[in-house]
Amino acid sequence: MKYQNLFTPVAIGNCVIKNRFAMAPMGPLGLGDAEGGFNQRGIDYYTERAKGGTGLIITGVTFVDNEVEEHGMPNCPCSTYNPVQFVRTSREMTERIHAYGAKIFLQMSGGFGRVTIPTNLGEYPPVAPSPIPHRWLDKICRELTKEEIHTIVKKFGEGAFNAKRAGFDGVQIHAVHEGYLIDQFAISFFNHRTDEYGGSLENRLRFAREIVEEIKARCGKDFPVTLRFSPKSFIKDWRVGALPGEVFEEKGRDVPEGLEAAKLLVSYGYDALDVDVGSYDAWWWSHPPMYQEKGLYRPYAKMVKEVVDVPVICAGRMDNPDMASQAIADGTCDMISLGRPLLADADYVNKLRSGNVARIRPCLSCQEGCMGRIQEYSALNCAVNPAACRERAAALTPALKKKKVLIIGGGPAGCEAARVLALRGHEPVLYEAKDRLGGNLIPGGQPDFKEDDLALAAWYETELKAVGVTVHLNAKAGEETVKKENPDTVIVAVGSEPKMLSIPGDTVYAAEEVLLGQKDPGQNVIMVGGGLVGCETALWLAKAGKKVTLVELADKILGVNGPLCHANSEMLEALIPFNGIDVLTSSTVVSCDGKTAKIKTPDGEKEIPADSVVLAVGYRSRKELYEKLFDSVEELYQIGDGKNVSNIMYAIWDAYEVASHI
Repeated sequence: MKYQNLFTPVAIGNCVIKNRFAMAPMGPLGLGDAEGGFNQRGIDYYTERAKGGTGLIITGVTFVDNEVEEHGMPNCPCSTYNPVQFVRTSREMTERIHAYGAKIFLQMSGGFGRVTIPTNLGEYPPVAPSPIPHRWLDKICRELTKEEIHTIVKKFGEGAFNAKRAGFDGVQIHAVHEGYLIDQFAISFFNHRTDEYGGSLENRLRFAREIVEEIKARCGKDFPVTLRFSPKSFIKDWRVGALPGEVFEEKGRDVPEGLEAAKLLVSYGYDALDVDVGSYDAWWWSHPPMYQEKGLYRPYAKMVKEVVDVPVICAGRMDNPDMASQAIADGTCDMISLGRPLLADADYVNKLRSGNVARIRPCLSCQEGCMGRIQEYSALNCAVNPAACRERAAALTPALKKKKVLIIGGGPAGCEAARVLALRGHEPVLYEAKDRLGGNLIPGGQPDFKEDDLALAAWYETELKAVGVTVHLNAKAGEETVKKENPDTVIVAVGSEPKMLSIPGDTVYAAEEVLLGQKDPGQNVIMVGGGLVGCETALWLAKAGKKVTLVELADKILGVNGPLCHANSEMLEALIPFNGIDVLTSSTVVSCDGKTAKIKTPDGEKEIPADSVVLAVGYRSRKELYEKLFDSVEELYQIGDGKNVSNIMYAIWDAYEVASHI
């Protein structure tokens, strides 16, 4: 086996895990019931990842306290809110997970403190170790009393005891990482206390120490207690994070103190450290978008590994199996933590073990279905896997009557529809006008930081071949094709086309033409359109050494059609000036003669050196074919951008919904 070292056992305390893969904790919003237990969706979701081969399941965050810091129920499970309900529902889950030879740890939180998401904030003021600014709201947090700290510590003991009763194999404390409440106590920038919980590093870690001591006292010294831990914060100032490669003064926890903290925490009794970096003030590190390199936590995990004698778990875009295997081999870490990749494909580990790497559905790091939906809708899902977190409700059922289904368009919507239809026993036939499948994934995947878009297109090619879908490339389909194929059902998924502006000049190109190498934009480029495509294309061009000026009609970039997750949008917005891209808002391009562009700005007309103008001003749905077929095809559907211009997530989700019910 190529990746043999990823499938050797590893022990955390006395808990032996069958392989080196852990499911990273991800907010379980939508997976808890009204009484603090796990609902059926949550049970099915975690069980599916155990069935898929993951050795250790770490649940998303659960609360131990709902009084000192109020959390709207049923926001997340809570092991102390209604212990009978928690144990009953958890027991069903742990028993099912153990059937697959996997272990499961409950992640337990002492609270969010100054980083509480506003939609989840209760009636009372946010709490913190000291009166400090809230991360999102213009409020000053209330300082926790010592009695409240002691209450939370006791709740950890109770919650862990309930978890052990419920069959959990251990717990993970959430933790001295990302700037949550316990981390706020540990960082001097946030902790201004003068009592025994403030001042020296040992005092600032006292909260974390008392938690592990309380759990060990209640559950026994052999019950594993792990810790989510960030050795570096990347905080430049309040609500301001640092970018990769940026020189700055660390206001949070820096590496030297982080390594000292790691040694102390292990001495207190923690049985493993689950390493990441970042904070909510720099949360593109804690929740890395595609603009962060893969395996970005490896250097920090290795530094921690060198100073502690307990297992180190490493997360952070570790879905490349060669990278993961090397990290185990060279002593960077002891376990590989996969979060979003296991949302995208619950069977990642089993597919890797059996050599089916090409059939692992890739995560795009888009954070549209996971962090974005958690942030905006308090729901955990996945952009490329519509069944994630709703495995039972979205389960595919065999078709009662086999139908021939003609699919016109081989973008993500058409490919997903074909895949689902074939799995259900229908006969899908797909026509694509271009020479490969993928649609807008192909130009969108040209920047190096969007490589997983191309990986998704390749995955669809592999899957459609594996499930026996007939695919016609370089074949533009129309009314005559429908007559020739004589299908029972037609799905139109012809997508969209870039909008163009009437700007005088011969060097005005669509972003797609430049991304695909069909047009050379030259050295000096005017990028028109400050949405997601415009900003990403501008960043790609700047990284290639071009001088880019970004022109946006609105008063800010990413104001419309930006990423749903703020970690993505805030990082992209910060990367624009960091990479030398000039931005002109409330502005329009008047003309470009191939040497100079005239731009109308609020300060008057400007002339800027410009070899070309590249347009990213949106897309227009292609509705013509659907309208032509509307009166002649009895069972007709329109999906993807052809129905409504959106993003990859909704193209795939709509396709899954339609194809699963034909």
